[in-house]
Amino acid sequence: MGIREQLKENREKILSRWFESILKTYPAETVRFLKKTKDQFHNPVGQTIKEGIEGILFELTGEGEIEKITPFLDRIIRIRAIQDFTPSEAVAFIFQLKGIIREEIDLDRIGSEELLGLDKKIDELALKTFDIYMGCREKLYELKATELRNWTYKLLERANLLKEFEENFKSK
Repeated sequence: MGIREQLKENREKILSRWFESILKTYPAETVRFLKKTKDQFHNPVGQTIKEGIEGILFELTGEGEIEKITPFLDRIIRIRAIQDFTPSEAVAFIFQLKGIIREEIDLDRIGSEELLGLDKKIDELALKTFDIYMGCREKLYELKATELRNWTYKLLERANLLKEFEENFKSK
């Protein structure tokens, strides 16, 4: 039995363990909420993570094309990018999948080339995840800078200092 078949066979165990490992990155109170609340409208973060990892694993058991996996990664990493994670903490969940898979499948029944191929796919996913994370963080900083600029402009305008500033700027 090849690695894809074993991944399919052990899918639920892998997903459960992967979800649990992701939850461990959150504070205890958040974990209780994410586990307890099943409604997608009351718990969009938990639902997004579950759907995302299911999609990622499903695609890995198929052709494993990065383009098909990217939307699932994007949904998860957008959440983690606005939370209080360092870049390495935000993307670590991808690397955790390697260890979980190794513990859940029978390594003796697959070739080393298959395992190396899967590792390569997961490494590619990690790189893609980091790219998505950085794009999200850049957008957040851009939004913050725009908000600060708009806030400063309104403050100057209210204090009637804007005309003075514009006159001084034009005269130089």
